[in-house]
Amino acid sequence: MFRTSFTFGTRVPGSIADVRPAVEAALKAEGFGVITEIDAKETMKEKLGVDGRPHVILGACNPKLAHAALAVEADLGLLLPCNVVVYETDAGTRVAVVNAGAMFGMVGNPELGPIADEVQAGLTRVLES
Repeated sequence: MFRTSFTFGTRVPGSIADVRPAVEAALKAEGFGVITEIDAKETMKEKLGVDGRPHVILGACNPKLAHAALAVEADLGLLLPCNVVVYETDAGTRVAVVNAGAMFGMVGNPELGPIADEVQAGLTRVLES
């Protein structure tokens, strides 16, 4: 597993077509549903005429946790849903999730800390599975 200041992720063997169903099943098992999808490859091809590798951005939402976070900080909706990226590299398919602590932390409301921890725990289990 790898980590940056704003992501956690992993690389897995196989194509995006092989990996994506497992990612979506793992999200579902953790109470997240995919509510948005952006096919970055297709969008860049259509808008810019640029060919690229398969790259999908999945907007994942855990309704219980989103409700709790919005009850604490209504403007947090600007940072939702939690994005998950699945894209192909030379070394396999990379799956990365947003660092919920970093995302919620920029709001500056300590009441969001436990919610962010719960979101991150679920997203980390997605990566581990």
